[in-house]
Amino acid sequence: NADTKVTQRPRLLVKANEQKAKMDCVPVKGHSYVYWYRKKLDEELKFLVYFQNEEIIQKAEIINERFSAQCPQNSPCTLEIQSTESGDAALYFCASSKATVPNVSPS
Repeated sequence: NADTKVTQRPRLLVKANEQKAKMDCVPVKGHSYVYWYRKKLDEELKFLVYFQNEEIIQKAEIINERFSAQCPQNSPCTLEIQSTESGDAALYFCASSKATVPNVSPS
């Protein structure tokens, strides 16, 4: 069922240096938190950015330099590399989750 898993596109992206590279992620239906990670060969999984709905909550330093990320309402979330470098070669993972902390309004 497509509604119960994260959908990432494309499965494989091949680029020369200094090109734009764009990846899409459709979170699980009803999930408002979206996370991007990347895994390079021989390195640990690295956190890139974390959204609540359309808003970036936390991000690694790399986001805003050459990398940008968006989660527009009713559209896939995107991770975009403005100008690719050979060091960008990696597995890019997207994950989503429901709100984990209940919203408590101040009384």
